[in-house]
Amino acid sequence: MRPLRHGVITRLYLLAAGAALLTAGCGKEQAAPPAPPPPEVGTVTLAPQRVTLTTELPGRTSPYLVAEIRPQVNGLIQEREFTEGTDVKKGSVLYQIDPAPYQAAYDQAAAALEVAKANLPALRSRAERMRGLAEARAAGQQQADDAEAALHQAEANVTAAEAALEAARVNLSYTPIKAPISGRIGRSAVTIGALVTAFQPTPLATVQQLDPIYVDVTQATAEVLRLQRALAKGQITGGDSSRSVKLLLEDGTPYGQAGRLEFRDVTVDPTTGSVALRMVFPNPDRVLLPGMYVRAVVEEGVVDDALLVPQQGITRDPKGNPVALVVQSDGTVEQRAPTIDRAVGDAWLVTGGLAPGDRLIVESKGQVRPGQTVHAVPFEGGAAPASAGAAAASGGAASSAGDGSDRQPAVEG
Repeated sequence: MRPLRHGVITRLYLLAAGAALLTAGCGKEQAAPPAPPPPEVGTVTLAPQRVTLTTELPGRTSPYLVAEIRPQVNGLIQEREFTEGTDVKKGSVLYQIDPAPYQAAYDQAAAALEVAKANLPALRSRAERMRGLAEARAAGQQQADDAEAALHQAEANVTAAEAALEAARVNLSYTPIKAPISGRIGRSAVTIGALVTAFQPTPLATVQQLDPIYVDVTQATAEVLRLQRALAKGQITGGDSSRSVKLLLEDGTPYGQAGRLEFRDVTVDPTTGSVALRMVFPNPDRVLLPGMYVRAVVEEGVVDDALLVPQQGITRDPKGNPVALVVQSDGTVEQRAPTIDRAVGDAWLVTGGLAPGDRLIVESKGQVRPGQTVHAVPFEGGAAPASAGAAAASGGAASSAGDGSDRQPAVEG
């Protein structure tokens, strides 16, 4: 019995010691973990600024003047007086048609005129004599009338001969084919010895004036109506009279010469729903060639109090609507639904939903929810809105906001 009693006493002692330790631990308060600090977000304070709005329109170049060279008389080509692909002056000879038959026709017409003129003095004298004799009743009136008619016929023959001589002279002058305008001539469609016909459908060559040069672009009628409404409401200032035009080449490089808007067509293309615009650009170095694809940057007007928002500060909800997060004065986050007009450089032009002085969240390290308290600091990532006087690169409503990078504020709803 002694070993059993000794084991029971040992267990009771251990239980008593554990209960004492437990009681001592419960008597002390357990320390709570510290609350996490509010997340830090980078913000940009929005401010109005003056912005020049432009529209980028695709188009192609076309020559300022075009002349298709065609012969005006029949004949054989004797000479070609130009080098293909070079500049020619107005009035310079391009081709020489064999002039021999036309020279002969001219000489024949000149001789016929001399014959007609040689008969005039005798017929005129006879008509005057017969007129006097008829008045003295020494000759019949019929004889006087016949002499007068012969004189008129001879005078008409002289007039006809003069016209024939002029026609022969004109045809002879057409044997040298001359450039009707100054410009650059293309390849020749005929060679020496070729037979050409007057006003043939195929041109012998084409001369194009390239300085200045036209740029023809198209603009959607919806954009035209939007611009007219904005001008009528006073949202932008300036119009067609104050527009300047710049040009971007096919590879995206800017063209060094500024142009002007010549006119806007009054007819809408029913197949595309657009109107044509024609612009004129100087082209002294022949950089622009006919048929080149270019993009014209047309100045629409000026917005004096435009609100530009960094593109990374605008996201999209599942329905595609733009969403912005703004830090209020108490440090809480508020969700806004801005109205976007267009892209202006690396920013959006916002016409509603945001106001000057709003602190827009453009960067957050984690997800930020509306109503959450955050610690706002100025964003120093170089993504401030475009500077005053920036130009919009394209017209129409914006279709996307941001690039989905981790620098954009995440939205949970």
